[in-house]
Amino acid sequence: MNFYEHTIIARQDISPAQLKQVEDKYKKIIESNEGNLLKTEKWGLMNLSYLIKKNKKGNYIHFKIEGSGKTILELEKNEKIDKNLLRFLTIKVKKVDLETNYFEKNNEDKDLKGAKEQLNEK
Repeated sequence: MNFYEHTIIARQDISPAQLKQVEDKYKKIIESNEGNLLKTEKWGLMNLSYLIKKNKKGNYIHFKIEGSGKTILELEKNEKIDKNLLRFLTIKVKKVDLETNYFEKNNEDKDLKGAKEQLNEK
């Protein structure tokens, strides 16, 4: 079995319920094709570098998967015809980092913001 990191970008105008359906749909596809979903990260609504299908923003969902090439082929086949998705990307990795959440707000950001506000008040 190989390790993969797979990111999908859904349209900006879909509802949270539809976004959950998209996420669940691809989780089921992974699991039904002999894959193991190790971790799912919801990165949220972020700006795109350029317009994609007239969208300035996209909802990002990142999957960390253990599976075979067959799993990825089936996943990408379904994503190509999904009208709710703008883009998808799969990367094969040697080792999966399950500890780090790169897009999670941490306390350091809040502390820095609070310190800046205190300086501005003075």
